Amino acid sequence: MNPAGFLSAAEIPLPRLYICMAAMFLTAAIVWTSTLLKHRYSVFKIHWLMASLAYIKAVSLVFHSINYHFINTEGRPIEGWAVMYYITHLLKGALLFITLALIGTGFAFVKYILSDKEKKIFMIVIPLQVLANVAYIIIEETEEASSEYVLWREILFLVDLICCGAILFPVKLKLFRHYYVMIVCYIYFTRIIAILLKVAVPFQWQWCQEFLIEVSTLVFFVLTGFKFQPASNNPYLQLPQDEEDLEMDEVVTESGALEGISKVKKTSNGRERQRDPAL
Repeated sequence: MNPAGFLSAAEIPLPRLYICMAAMFLTAAIVWTSTLLKHRYSVFKIHWLMASLAYIKAVSLVFHSINYHFINTEGRPIEGWAVMYYITHLLKGALLFITLALIGTGFAFVKYILSDKEKKIFMIVIPLQVLANVAYIIIEETEEASSEYVLWREILFLVDLICCGAILFPVKLKLFRHYYVMIVCYIYFTRIIAILLKVAVPFQWQWCQEFLIEVSTLVFFVLTGFKFQPASNNPYLQLPQDEEDLEMDEVVTESGALEGISKVKKTSNGRERQRDPAL
């Protein structure tokens, strides 16, 4: 036991760090919700999914802080608080990758149908992300000196990298090029730079890894909300007139139930122009 409690020198700042970051994520979620209510006529369902992700992230950090608090004061986690944290952490991880994949495919922004390729990516990424979170939970409950700890740590790292790589494939729209770069930078900072920082700094400063991850996640959430905020003049929410229309036609053509339906689109002068029926 250290003078300040049962946590090691590298973990002592973590309860305060997590509760402070929870407050910041909650603030961001409230601001985002007020924005959605203000521009409700320009809101898509995925906007509310993004709001749910921010709230769940804040709640997960609260439970994480409480869990570390009891570890520090009593030397062990309280089972109820630990279970609540693991549930919210599992839900947050899956919801994050679902949201990123939906945004990357342009779903709900520029189209409303997922192609077969995109559906396969979802079927691969989401179970892998659940496995990665289960591995994280097992690591949290395993002693570092045990052989299981090393095994599950390697599984977690490998699966997490596979998920991060797979999630980049749907981000193929030209309109979302900058968002693609954002995702790459976010993954690079949280999966690589943070680990290198933990190895490079002295033991008592290893909590900076968690600080970097949480701050990077907050910045990523804020920038994502800024780029895809509901507004009539937001270029990210305007339907492209070239490649995505062609892609949409291909998707509609593949569906037999929609055969023969024609597509009407307004031109720049406000007139309606009717395309040939999709056969």
